[in-house]
Amino acid sequence: MVAVIDYGVGNLFSVEKAFAAVGAEVEVTRAAEALKRADKLVLPGVGAFGDCMRNLEATGLIPVIREEIAAGKPLLGICVGLQILFEGSEETPEAKGLGIFKGIVRKIHAPGLKVPHMGWNSIRCRQDSRLLSGLGGQPYVYFVHSYHAVPEDRGIVLATTEYGEELTAAVAWKNVQATQFHPEKSGDIGLRILKNFMEGE
Repeated sequence: MVAVIDYGVGNLFSVEKAFAAVGAEVEVTRAAEALKRADKLVLPGVGAFGDCMRNLEATGLIPVIREEIAAGKPLLGICVGLQILFEGSEETPEAKGLGIFKGIVRKIHAPGLKVPHMGWNSIRCRQDSRLLSGLGGQPYVYFVHSYHAVPEDRGIVLATTEYGEELTAAVAWKNVQATQFHPEKSGDIGLRILKNFMEGE
């Protein structure tokens, strides 16, 4: 079973529907026990970094999420769910992220282009990974964001995209993986990514 963490942000229905489409048993939940019994966790997120962290803190689930990650349970972050895995963001400097990954989330610098970066864009896979396997050359996925993660360790970057500058599109370290783009809105490519996540260790 995959538990989609409900903390009042994120397109939960779309995420639930997409996982169901690849044959996953899905539970959208804010119950600690459901997170503990799940095989895998999904941390969605849309909106502002600070709002997401405040909402997540209010659920009381942060210690449980940390424990499950430390125990080796696979977790997939999506959009701001990727960003809050880092230490902090220029968007809300006073808000601390989960700090699973070292690095800061910074404003997109794209002179002459509209920010937020919204719509379909291709990604370039930077290393082999189970999450992004079988996608072909430079697959197109759907983005909506004004900020991007800048990891201290570039070795965790699975994929990048170009929008005024090179942006982090996906990261992974041990059992924690995350995408800046929305797999649940990325058609067949996105469904393949979710299927890869479900079939991974």
